[in-house]
Amino acid sequence: MCHHRPWRIGVIVSLVVAYDDCRGIGRGGSLPWHISADLALFKRITWGHHIVMGRRTFESIGRALPGRVTIVVTRSLENVPPGCHRAASLEDALAIAGQAGEQECFVIGGGQLYRAALCHADRIYASEIQGEFNCDTFFPPIQPEEWNERFATTITDERSGMRFRFRLLERRGRALPMPDILSEWANQG
Repeated sequence: MCHHRPWRIGVIVSLVVAYDDCRGIGRGGSLPWHISADLALFKRITWGHHIVMGRRTFESIGRALPGRVTIVVTRSLENVPPGCHRAASLEDALAIAGQAGEQECFVIGGGQLYRAALCHADRIYASEIQGEFNCDTFFPPIQPEEWNERFATTITDERSGMRFRFRLLERRGRALPMPDILSEWANQG
C-alpha cells in the first residue's frame, strides 16, 4: 500500500498512462498498440507542460516531444539532446518543473518511474485499453480507496476500431480544479 507523500514543491504531480486489462504498458521497449485517439488525447493533456520520463522511455521515443519541456530521469545518460533536461531523480525532475513555474507536471513512464511516482501522485490520467497485449512492463496496482474518479468516458478510435476507457483519478483529500481540457470536454457532452 502506498501512503500519499506529497513533495512541497507547489506542482500537481500527475501520471499519464495507457494500460491494458492486465495493467500492461509496454512490450520490448515500445507500446504494443497504436491508437490514434489515445495519442491525440495524450498530446492534448500534456501540451505546454513539463513531462518526466525515464531513460528507457526516452530512448524508445528517441527525441524531445514538441510543445512540451522534456525531463529525463537518468543516472547513466550523460548528454541529453537539445530541448531536454536531465534529472538524477524524480524529485529533482519535479523541482526543475516547479522552479520553472509549472502548475502540473506529467510523469509519462516507464514502469520504474511510475512505481516511484505513484505515492506522490495527485492525479492519474488513465487510458484503459480493452484487451491483453502480452506486455512485459506494467503499471503498478493502485488502491481504489485512495482515489476518486473525477471523469470517465469510453472512446472508440476511428482508425483502428479499438475501444478504451479514459479516466481521471484524483487522490482522495485533494481539492484540485478540473483540468481545462476535461472541463471543456465534459461541457460538450
